[in-house]
Amino acid sequence: MSEPSAAGARGDGLGAVFFDMDGLLVDTEKVWFEVESEVMARLGAGWGHDHQEALVGGSMPSTVAYMLKVSGASVPPETVAEWMIEGMRARLAGGVELMPGAPELLEAVRAAGLPTALVTSSARKIAELCLAGIGRHYFDHVVTGDDVTRAKPDPEPYATAARLTGVHPARCAVLEDSPNGVTAATAAGCRVVAVPSVLPIPEAPGRLVVTSLHQVDVTVLHALFS
Repeated sequence: MSEPSAAGARGDGLGAVFFDMDGLLVDTEKVWFEVESEVMARLGAGWGHDHQEALVGGSMPSTVAYMLKVSGASVPPETVAEWMIEGMRARLAGGVELMPGAPELLEAVRAAGLPTALVTSSARKIAELCLAGIGRHYFDHVVTGDDVTRAKPDPEPYATAARLTGVHPARCAVLEDSPNGVTAATAAGCRVVAVPSVLPIPEAPGRLVVTSLHQVDVTVLHALFS
């Protein structure tokens, strides 16, 4: 993997903005829970919110592996993954519900001319469905769980986004809602704005924790690097 260019590495200020998807831009965590519950019923087991909490911010392979472990079923992982994707397709076909403040922030970042990327652990098929509702034009690049070898909490997804934009990770601001995502962004060397959804996220150096995207604008993102 090549490193961001020298030009992208120079300077100390904000150079790019990366967005998580599920639970951050779109209110899909409740949809995932419905689909997971449905699939677990097919596997002959129950599903609760404690199970979902164990998967927030995780990839499809890790989710499927966890579901098969909990259920003890002998169904092939590829089959379970397809059940999950089909369930999400059926529910997202009518559109997605954007999180409060998401449209305004996306517009502001795009108007500021900052390089952007959507960085999600979801499969590309799911990301494309959500992008139809979010607006593909807001993102210069899209990194999905299908595009990396190691998903969040590994830094690879955000390191990949930095490489694609040509901006050094130290100049990238990441917006995340899950501990896995925050860990990935921090490990990649990015500054983070956390908007916790299912699980709490503590304050930490290089991290701003807010309750809503309404509390974030381009000025706030620049202030991360002050």
